[in-house]
Amino acid sequence: MLKQRVITALCLAAVLFVILWTGSSVLFGLFLMVFFGAAAWENARLFKNPQPIITGVGACVVFACVAYFLSVREYIWMALAGCAIWGVFLIPALFGRMPAQGAPLDHICQWLYLFSVLSSVIAVWVLYSRSVFFLLSVLVVIWLADIGAYFAGRTFGKHKLAPSISPGKTWEGVAGGVIAVLVAGIVAVLTSLRYDNIAMTVYTRYGWVGMIFVLIILVALSIIGDLLESKLKRRSGMKDSSNLLPGHGGVLDRIDSVIPTMPVALLIGLWL
Repeated sequence: MLKQRVITALCLAAVLFVILWTGSSVLFGLFLMVFFGAAAWENARLFKNPQPIITGVGACVVFACVAYFLSVREYIWMALAGCAIWGVFLIPALFGRMPAQGAPLDHICQWLYLFSVLSSVIAVWVLYSRSVFFLLSVLVVIWLADIGAYFAGRTFGKHKLAPSISPGKTWEGVAGGVIAVLVAGIVAVLTSLRYDNIAMTVYTRYGWVGMIFVLIILVALSIIGDLLESKLKRRSGMKDSSNLLPGHGGVLDRIDSVIPTMPVALLIGLWL
């Protein structure tokens, strides 16, 4: 399993490195389109949609049209809509009762969740155009939160965060993730090596309190995204969203923390 995880991670990293090195927005757009199509296919399977392949192919077409035809103004509205979907529907569904599978409300939940994935992937696309380093800094926040939570949870974890959804997650892990991200943010500000990272961007406008608040919000959103996908998998009786990424599960398993986080990061990046 570990060997598979490492090989898959290295292959993905190599592909992404080549794309970023070429500086080709077309290649990066194609990369995102394939990822979104795969995520849409997995989304359909999680909700027992009988047409997962059609959903995946249709998602690729939708992404291509959105990326090509819409302007920054429309991207902002998409990000706002994505945030609203999480705040009004998906977060309450996480902490409450999910609709019965196959019910009309469940179909609505599927398409709302898929739209939130689209708004997240589009946010990645826009942030890539704005600044690759800014985009990477947001991803580093998410990755550090996950890494910090993993090691802190394994070392100190006693109090379960959401035992009925994800028994392995603990409040100590949450604290470890927050601390890891805040330490990295403080270092980024104090060293001032680059100004186009999310910690420095917020600090320049709102100071230490604003930076700490924003980073904590991003960590919280990454955890919420992870928990919601875990709840969807548990409801569907699936261990992973798919086996597309050997050793890692599916695409949604890799980007679940990114989904609610990126629209917020986009709004921060465009408004500050």
